[in-house]
Amino acid sequence: MEVNGTYRWSPNGNQPKKQIDFKKIRNIVIIVLVVLFLGAAATTCWYTVDDKQQAVVTTFGKVTDVTDAGVHFKLPFGIQQVQMVDVNVYQKIELGYTSDGDSYKVNESESTMITGDYNIVNVDFFVEYRISDPVAYLYSSNKPELILKNLIQSQVRNVVGSSTVDSVLTDGKEDIQRQVKDLVTEILQEYNIGLTLIDVRIQDAEPPTNEVIEAFKAVETAKQRAEAVVNEALAYQNAQIPQAQAEADKLIQNAQYLKQARINEAIQQVAMFNAMYEEYARNPDITRSRMYYEAISQVLPGVKVYINTGSGEDVQMLLPLESLVDNGTTTPSTPNE
Repeated sequence: MEVNGTYRWSPNGNQPKKQIDFKKIRNIVIIVLVVLFLGAAATTCWYTVDDKQQAVVTTFGKVTDVTDAGVHFKLPFGIQQVQMVDVNVYQKIELGYTSDGDSYKVNESESTMITGDYNIVNVDFFVEYRISDPVAYLYSSNKPELILKNLIQSQVRNVVGSSTVDSVLTDGKEDIQRQVKDLVTEILQEYNIGLTLIDVRIQDAEPPTNEVIEAFKAVETAKQRAEAVVNEALAYQNAQIPQAQAEADKLIQNAQYLKQARINEAIQQVAMFNAMYEEYARNPDITRSRMYYEAISQVLPGVKVYINTGSGEDVQMLLPLESLVDNGTTTPSTPNE
């Protein structure tokens, strides 16, 4: 080996060692690092959000943006962080039971409650909710789902504790569901944990013993039968009322007809009376005699009436009244009749 560091051929047959090129190695390392840097930058400067999610973007730990579905770019190397939140997905909470496919397991510590009339019931609730504010969901509280579950349990016990056992087991379920939903929604607005309550339903409500269960089933069956009887009565009523109204209308119309007929008859009689009075006013003696003879004919319908037109015992002057009232069509009777 020469002083300048080069190798020469040695006559003893030993080959010289090759010098290491550190400059070349350094260039290779730099190229690899640059490639790794560019690869890391390329893989960390974009992200994809699906249609059921929203992405919360933080820059050095501070929330700077909320993005919707699609492909978006961000600063690489952890300068900007992205957290995906399922905002368009309905999620569930089960109170009093845990379902696994077609089977479920009862959780009596959650389902057993005391009603307002000091009875014990087992009530299972199914709750649906969704994330409405991803920023509040991630940073306003710790474990917001647990907060929501505890809040629902509290309000459920509050409402059931102010209700009777009959309403909890029979016809008061809808009212209980509505009250629980209204109370929880109002409190969620104050807490601002980024969750919105969608629905609260009673899955099952039953007494703790089989004997009580059978008794309530019998009561429910009786109520259903009573409702069926009432519905049948209403149907019969609805069928009979139109017929009765038609009959009433018929009677009213007949009464109005009779009323009008009596009025017309009275008007006719008044007109006849007025006409008779006018004739009487013109010839009172003749009219008085005619009315007298007509009255005699009505009182004694089988008696023949004769009019004496002469004086004394002259029977030839007696005229039968019938010949005068037959409009001149009857021949006067002889005195011998």
